[in-house]
Amino acid sequence: MKRAVYACLWIFLVSTLTCALPKPSSKKSQQNEPVQQSKTTIEGLVRDIACPIQNPAATATKFNMKCALDCAKQGSPLIVLTNDGEMYFPISDSMPDIDQRQKLIPFVGKYVRITGTVFERKGTRAIAIGSIKEMKSVHLITNAE
Repeated sequence: MKRAVYACLWIFLVSTLTCALPKPSSKKSQQNEPVQQSKTTIEGLVRDIACPIQNPAATATKFNMKCALDCAKQGSPLIVLTNDGEMYFPISDSMPDIDQRQKLIPFVGKYVRITGTVFERKGTRAIAIGSIKEMKSVHLITNAE
């Protein structure tokens, strides 16, 4: 009888520990998850990252120009904010990455069309800028609070 009880306890412990341990294959598959990339064109506002993160009312066409310029001048990272609220981080198409700030500074506070390669990983988006052009026909409200 004692042997049956010990055998049941042993089976219970082994099965509990086996279920509780992390699966090595799941960790490995997360590390090797492929980065999605595609050539595409995006449209949006070039601006600092801080305001759209902290102020959900800021959009790609309604924002505070002074704030965006001040933040950019202070070194805040620059992004492209699309009409649907997606944010794209500018990157170069080379490794090691080359700073894209000088390319984007003239476009801060402007609505642009960018063609390039988009990379996506776990919800984060980046774009390697091939070409960038201001879309002057897009109406911007630049005095939002």
